[in-house]
Amino acid sequence: MIFLNRLAESSINVLYDVDNTQQPIDDQFGMQTVEDISENIKSGALQTYLNELPDRLIAVGVKVLLTFIIVLVGVKLIKMFRKAVSKALTKANVEKGVIQFTDSLIKTVLTILLILWVAVNFGVEATSIAALISSVSIAIGLALQGSLSNFAGGILILLLKPFKVGDYIKEDTHSNEGTVKEINLFYTKLLSYDNKTIVLPNGTLANSSMVNFSDDGKRRLDLRISISYEADIKTAREVIEKVVDENKLILTDLQKNVFVADLSESCVTLGVRCFVKADEYFKARWGLLEDIKYALDENGISIPYPQLDVHVKEK
Repeated sequence: MIFLNRLAESSINVLYDVDNTQQPIDDQFGMQTVEDISENIKSGALQTYLNELPDRLIAVGVKVLLTFIIVLVGVKLIKMFRKAVSKALTKANVEKGVIQFTDSLIKTVLTILLILWVAVNFGVEATSIAALISSVSIAIGLALQGSLSNFAGGILILLLKPFKVGDYIKEDTHSNEGTVKEINLFYTKLLSYDNKTIVLPNGTLANSSMVNFSDDGKRRLDLRISISYEADIKTAREVIEKVVDENKLILTDLQKNVFVADLSESCVTLGVRCFVKADEYFKARWGLLEDIKYALDENGISIPYPQLDVHVKEK
């Protein structure tokens, strides 16, 4: 019995000592609230990001600089490649229109490849680019049917060769005419006689009729000269024939004619027909008209104004 009492007293003392020495759990173990823990995590992540930011900026800057340099080098290489191809085609006596068309095609394709390379270099996945190209191709194909038609027209022009660079043509759709200056992927440029640039879609040229005045290298020059009924036709013809013979731009190996083309109400119309080089057509035409006018004046042959005789009958 005495043993049990002492054991009970010892247990009470131990519990008392524990209670006297116990501290609050939060103070003993340093426990924090959820908000404090979240704030500490955010502060640590921000500090880590700020510490890594200079390295990241340097890495991005170096990447952008290298990409910029590579793009400049790529553009330079594209120009050099285009120049080499054009030089090789010129050396092979390929038509200028084919050279221009090929140059435009190479420039477009290589530029697109360079842009795709830049996209991949900045982390865009190749599969994503392929999917994007497929989607964009369908959209562009539907939206740019006219442009695709022009592209196909340009290929047909180069294959069938209805005209080439340097030819003087006239298309029948809108009566545009001029010397072919350039044949591109989608358009053909004409230079008119008054130095205007006319841009025509290749699709229109490939699907409409036209006149090529330079296909044979020579062009027929037709003039109409009016003289009065009082003038001697024979003398007028001799004067005009002499002017034609003395003109150095007229081709002497081809037929030349001066003839009566029409008997109008107030004049006799003489026709002049001769041949000149295609690229000298307008120069020959303008010079010949001026020389004929001076020659007719020197020989007293007038070019009449339109006139109407009115007879009044008295009742």
